[in-house]
Amino acid sequence: MARAGQSLARVAVVVRAGAAPLWWLGVLATGIGLLLPGMTGRRVGGYAGAALFVVCAVAVALVRRRRYTGWADAATRAGKFDFLQDRAVTARNWRRAHRWWLLAAFLAAVASSFVLPAAAGPALAGAGAGLWLKAAWLGRREERDDALLWVRTDWAGAGRPVGAKVKGFRTTGLGAGDAVPGGARRRR
Repeated sequence: MARAGQSLARVAVVVRAGAAPLWWLGVLATGIGLLLPGMTGRRVGGYAGAALFVVCAVAVALVRRRRYTGWADAATRAGKFDFLQDRAVTARNWRRAHRWWLLAAFLAAVASSFVLPAAAGPALAGAGAGLWLKAAWLGRREERDDALLWVRTDWAGAGRPVGAKVKGFRTTGLGAGDAVPGGARRRR
């Protein structure tokens, strides 16, 4: 009797999937915000935006780090029959599941520019930068441990690698899958 495997998604790819959309929507919202004078003026909005960029990037990079570390320390080896999901599929699933949230965040950032120009756009971009930093941190950990981290797709849902449903991570060697440590595309 054959044992059925589970579908696994790379943890770093799930984390990194939102980085590019948040970054580019933040840059676009900032550009639109700079065209609007707003109630406070562009100078105040620019300073507020710079501060929000730093705060959001640091906050997103550091949030739930202890939970990632705990699951990584307790990770088990992936089974012989487990199916490793492609990087593109994981990223596409995340972006499809969050497209309305991304659109709402972009529209809110542009709308807030009528009050405080170009302030909320950098916050979006900072969230994207924070996700890149977190994926890079996971990549350094994967290289240090010589093991890629995976999570079951039914536990992670559409993008919560350490959500309430997650009961643990799985590991494979560094050569598994189509993404390098940190979730970037593997060069062929």
